Amino acid sequence: MNENAIPASLTAEASAPRVILRKGKEESLRRFHPWVFSGAVHHIDGEVSEGDVVSVYTAEGEFVARGHWQIGSIAVRVLTFNDEPIDEDFWLSRLEQARKVRLALTLDVPGHNTIYRLVHGEGDNLPGLVIDIYGGVAVMQAHSVGMHYSRMQIAHALRQTMGESLTAIYYKSETTLPFKASLGQENGFLYGQSDADVALENGLRFHIDWLKGQKTGFFVDQRDNRSLLEHYAKGRAVLNMFCYTGGFSVYAMRGGARLVHSVDSSAKAVELVNDNVGLNFPDDLRHEAFAEDAFRFLDEMKPQYDLIILDPPAFAKHKDSLKNALRGYTKLNARAFEKMPSGGILFTFSCSQAVNKEQFRLAVFTAAAISRRRVRILHQLHQPADHPINIYHPEGEYLKGLVLYVE
Repeated sequence: MNENAIPASLTAEASAPRVILRKGKEESLRRFHPWVFSGAVHHIDGEVSEGDVVSVYTAEGEFVARGHWQIGSIAVRVLTFNDEPIDEDFWLSRLEQARKVRLALTLDVPGHNTIYRLVHGEGDNLPGLVIDIYGGVAVMQAHSVGMHYSRMQIAHALRQTMGESLTAIYYKSETTLPFKASLGQENGFLYGQSDADVALENGLRFHIDWLKGQKTGFFVDQRDNRSLLEHYAKGRAVLNMFCYTGGFSVYAMRGGARLVHSVDSSAKAVELVNDNVGLNFPDDLRHEAFAEDAFRFLDEMKPQYDLIILDPPAFAKHKDSLKNALRGYTKLNARAFEKMPSGGILFTFSCSQAVNKEQFRLAVFTAAAISRRRVRILHQLHQPADHPINIYHPEGEYLKGLVLYVE
């Protein structure tokens, strides 16, 4: 399939294939849940390819939704529950709505904060699409073939929405699109060019590696939690595990930590955290970074840290790996509890969508019991407001965190 070919159904809903549901399977759509599962589909009228816009009908022939067809357990990602075309006006309206929310949050503050998420998939009624803003650069990421096919229309609407504040749009979807779709996708600029890779978060400067970095180049979703950590850092010895770009480390430095150690298995991440610390605190000897396995480091370290951050990558990508993921969270947190002095504080997180809040909390509870420590919950953490959760799509609440006081 030509990656630049746009299916006719993107602009001609009248001839769009019709997905006919099994009897009674429209109930979740009546409650505005944005997914149609493959088991709910009775048959399809017309020829359909992955990424096509399809119209969804009940068994009785009533229109209920329109969205992108895809192969897998989720058959349709719903774009609209109205019988409307998916055209440039649609994309512009959705992006303007998302922009309006971010303006209400006052996140875009030149000279103080230029990093935020503009579009968060289902949370902004655009399932399969993520757009992060880093100063004048928008990094767009597609998680579905349909969004990939629509990328140029979306980019055009984004330019209209953001106006002169936008200097470039970088498309970064090589690792997020379905592998079996064989799109031959390569990352690159859809509009403009930029090599300005430094942006501001709450007055701190960070290199953004949108070319080769994880996600869109930075973990935007931990902004509020990094600010909270800064509040607790004064005078403490801080250990930032799975540090990646070192966001927590930089905030701890500004918060007055007496030492900050950053650990990641990736040498590239260690280089990046050192660069980010140097951007904000040049020649500051309080910081040191280590390229080491997290579990080995926790096993071998001395109990010298009284503030530890555990922010690992997703242990469970799918529900099939849930049991092993929960064991991993238990093991990781138990190691930290065992090595923490009395009066220590632990920031611990899960970004696995397959792990819900109760399961994560139980894993941490089990870790505390194994280590025989008395533990109090000070804060229950989640994703920030620019990563909104669609009230009809509770699965969108993926980031869970606890701040714990350990006696």
